[in-house]
Amino acid sequence: MTIVAESIMLPQRRSTAGRLSDFFWRHPHVLLAIFLAPPLLWLGIVYLGSLFALLLQSFFSIDDFSGLINYEFTLATYRQLLSESNLDIIIRTVSMAALVTLVSALIAFPIAYYAARYARGKWKALFYLVVMLPLWSSYLVKIYAWKLILAKEGILTWFFAKLNLLWLIDAWLSLPVVGGNSLSVSYTGTFIVFVYVWMPFMILPIQAALERVPANLIEASSDLGGTPAQTFRHVLFPLALPGIVAGSIFTFSLTLGDYIIPQIVGSSRLFIGQAVYAQQGTAGNIPLAAAFTVVPIVIMGAYLWMAKRMGAFDAL
Repeated sequence: MTIVAESIMLPQRRSTAGRLSDFFWRHPHVLLAIFLAPPLLWLGIVYLGSLFALLLQSFFSIDDFSGLINYEFTLATYRQLLSESNLDIIIRTVSMAALVTLVSALIAFPIAYYAARYARGKWKALFYLVVMLPLWSSYLVKIYAWKLILAKEGILTWFFAKLNLLWLIDAWLSLPVVGGNSLSVSYTGTFIVFVYVWMPFMILPIQAALERVPANLIEASSDLGGTPAQTFRHVLFPLALPGIVAGSIFTFSLTLGDYIIPQIVGSSRLFIGQAVYAQQGTAGNIPLAAAFTVVPIVIMGAYLWMAKRMGAFDAL
């Protein structure tokens, strides 16, 4: 019965193209495999293969006398990675990534909440335009623009001077860790630029998660006597948490691996990305550079596992 029905619906065609089309119609899984094979091979060979080669390099060592790579399995490079100076680089990078993620979430949440609850029509289109506009400009142009803004002769210093608040910037720059000669050569400047550049990646997932929250849940909480703080803590925040975690995946991982922003705006102390660039470039220590790259891979692997358990991927 099925064969008769197929012959009526799809009569046999004599041309090669027709027969091939009939074969793919009867076997859609074969067509799907043909379409997916090239990207899967690219992902498996080029991306995962390069990561495996990188991981393999981290188990080699560098000969201190000749400067050549010793291709013998050893953990000496990882012992070097755990030295005080290198641990300082790792802690500095992870701390900056965590702080950028936290502050980005605090700033992005009210913006996303307004867009999800109150923006309609042209105002919502304007919201998307304002949020996406920074992503359309050149990455390097934005960073150099912020370097000029934060410089000692920049517009920010001029603005504070006009308000007679220059002493506030000087007091902040005199602090031992976050300060420096100017905002453009301090951790504060690096932090400001990180938050600005990655902010859209935090706003959009939170806004998508908040739009999925039914408005009648918030109204029901108010009708049952819940205060705005209680409604936020017990209703709104738990439902928006997957979106916050989804946004944090972007902000945390991008900050963790970036080396251009700290290179242009910030102090001379290295981040992980700068350390990788320096070790594989000027120092020529490929095994140590590979060991440095393993650190964000392991951190993000654990972070993504926790994010998946919290349902963050549903808000992407």
